[in-house]
Amino acid sequence: MHRWYARPVFFVADVQRAIRFYVDMLGFEKAWHEADGAGSVCQVNHGECEIILCQDATRHDKARLFVELTAEGVDALRREFAARSVPHRMTWWGYDTIQVDDPDGNEILFPIPE
Repeated sequence: MHRWYARPVFFVADVQRAIRFYVDMLGFEKAWHEADGAGSVCQVNHGECEIILCQDATRHDKARLFVELTAEGVDALRREFAARSVPHRMTWWGYDTIQVDDPDGNEILFPIPE
């Protein structure tokens, strides 16, 4: 059976700033970075969640990533956010959701399981 594999691309103004946010604040790991770390495109991973960060001055798009976790995963996420002082807010997207905005306005949504 053919498997679809997708990775969102978030356009950012400063890839180094974006890397610091995703790695230092959200606990992602840098998987690869073009040109041995000097390039404008890299990938960050948190478990099976993979995001490509692309610095491109001509793009001002905003993206939204929907990450579904178990109840235990949401509890761990809340503890991690508290420990790292991650700015976030509760919002509604069909149901209660934790929202994190990166420095470029890209949104990561974590729905609260019922």
